[in-house]
Amino acid sequence: MLPRLVVGQNSAFSRLAGGIGGRGPGETKLETDRRRVRDRIHRLEAELASQRKRREQRRKERLRHEVPTISIVGYTNAGKSTLLNALTSSHVLAESRMFATLDPTTRRLRLPREQEVIINDTVGFIRDLPPDLLAAFRSTLEEISGSRLLLHVVDASNPRWQQQTASVDRILSDLEFDKIPRLLVFNKADLVDRATIEAMVRQAATQSGGSAVAISALDQTSLGLLLGRIGESMGPAMAHYRAPEQTSQTVQ
Repeated sequence: MLPRLVVGQNSAFSRLAGGIGGRGPGETKLETDRRRVRDRIHRLEAELASQRKRREQRRKERLRHEVPTISIVGYTNAGKSTLLNALTSSHVLAESRMFATLDPTTRRLRLPREQEVIINDTVGFIRDLPPDLLAAFRSTLEEISGSRLLLHVVDASNPRWQQQTASVDRILSDLEFDKIPRLLVFNKADLVDRATIEAMVRQAATQSGGSAVAISALDQTSLGLLLGRIGESMGPAMAHYRAPEQTSQTVQ
């Protein structure tokens, strides 16, 4: 709102506390509004700093118990929250709109071979994310920092998937998260013909030099391959950790 507060032409922007006997011309309504907006910005920044400290404490607790963490990243509307719901039988808000997910959501996930991990859902990225917006989301995106693996979810039905993938890669690089191992997950494969999706997976794997898999978050039968790939990728991280028997959320 702050840049949009400009001088108006009506009496609503007249000075306050002025007049005979006053201490000065006083403060215009415009100046009052700007001051209130700045005060609110400072208050929100303080709340973000407090959230950052609490999340850092939770991350340290997870590290202390040596529970590996996976984060779901990707372009906005790629189906990240839908995938989290499918994997963990959760009911996180999943809508086809920008920034439907603002707060990171954390769930437990049991993998094959009795492996258990923490999985995070994060805010969706956009192309040319403004620096101010990136700063505002930094405390949210910091959940990625302790991850052992990133699931980069791509909307396979979007013809601009390559540009979107490049945008996500660029933002991860700007945040210095580009060293974390990544598994490229082509979501919404049910909306693309088989030959096309197979070509996309091969192309992505060749270009990135990593691993890629095609799934549909709405089709539970397609998630078995993804869980297997996650288990393979997390193998070294799971060498000294096994899930306790009583805590897990499984995918059949």
